Amino acid sequence: MSCAEGHVEAEGHVERVVVLALDGVYPFELGIPSRIFGAADGRYEVLTCTVDGQPVRTNADFTIGVEHGPEILATADTVVVASMAVPHIPTELPPEVAAALARIRPDARIVSICTAAFVLAAAGLLDGRRATTHWQVADFFRRRYPHVDLDPDVLFVHDGRILTSAGAASGVDVCLHIVRTDHGSELANSVARRCVVPPFRDGGQAQYIEQPIPQSGAASTAATRAWALERLDEPLALSDLAAHARMSLRTFARRFNEEVGLSPGRWIVQQRLARARHLLESSDLSVDQIAGHVGFATGASLRQHLHAAIGVSPQAYRRTFQTATR
Repeated sequence: MSCAEGHVEAEGHVERVVVLALDGVYPFELGIPSRIFGAADGRYEVLTCTVDGQPVRTNADFTIGVEHGPEILATADTVVVASMAVPHIPTELPPEVAAALARIRPDARIVSICTAAFVLAAAGLLDGRRATTHWQVADFFRRRYPHVDLDPDVLFVHDGRILTSAGAASGVDVCLHIVRTDHGSELANSVARRCVVPPFRDGGQAQYIEQPIPQSGAASTAATRAWALERLDEPLALSDLAAHARMSLRTFARRFNEEVGLSPGRWIVQQRLARARHLLESSDLSVDQIAGHVGFATGASLRQHLHAAIGVSPQAYRRTFQTATR
């Protein structure tokens, strides 16, 4: 059983990922699943389809032909709906799109990239769920689908068998997250290296939202973040970080949030958890020892933070991923 709720993967199983291209699709986002999953050592098979098997117009000056029609959706373990340009977002779900989505198996994982969240919402798949989409269309989405718990501040949301991601490159983030969920951090990191992308991006959409340009000469917190990553096993108070950056507490906290999209405290917890997950996968250290290595005061603290982040205990995470990693 993977960490994805309701998603079961047999050992040696090749996951079939089917990408659905709709009218007005963005070519970049359409290619993300093939690029990321295709670099995962044969663990995934990626196929592309349209609602009628015919070529589909992109938002660019060309049309894309595909090999498959909607019938292939019934064979998918994971379905990815690629994003489309805003003028192509349907007011109501077209019958042919509804018929295509109806072919998806009840146990299949469904992923939207960027504006494709509108398609999932129109199909009723996001009712009562937490989801995200591009920050520029967040207000529009909320007005149209008030029954969806929209969070426009994150790069992706994993809610059971449904995953939604924010704009453009966040499709890379959510696909890497799926690889990490299915097969562990080592394979996800390897895929990221092959594709020359970060294995995990800090923060959320807040760092990309248009903001006033900082005053010339404004200092960055990047050097302090790098300094902190070398000292995760030590206590790292906000005052320590601000002193290293040579800023006041208030200025440092504000600038950190502007750059990263998270408070310093939340960012440090994320980095400690990432380090802890790596050690759980790659070492035989006890939970208490790992907690000490990454800066949590006790093993109980690590257990609490890991469960809050991904819903499993350190022991369960290790059982899932350590054998595959080795």
